Amino acid sequence: MNKTELINAIADNANLSKADAKKALEATLDAIAEALKKGDKIALVGFGTFSVSERPSRTGINPRTKEQITIAAKKIAKFKAGAELENAIQ
Repeated sequence: MNKTELINAIADNANLSKADAKKALEATLDAIAEALKKGDKIALVGFGTFSVSERPSRTGINPRTKEQITIAAKKIAKFKAGAELENAIQ
């Protein structure tokens, strides 16, 4: 399912126009992104939890030259599915 299909599903399930569903989805995604930028955790009970995790810097190998390189530390977004979501897909 892509973003357009998700917008159509939201519009159908919530009796909204596609424009309103698009605004709602974009507002939701923006709110999640802003919270993650601040380092907050977003917990949607039954659905799952979005959080930010830090990966430390590490040494890697360039596969082309076999030269050792340092891979910089970075923050990554993580999602852990909730129990209800996991049960729904089983």
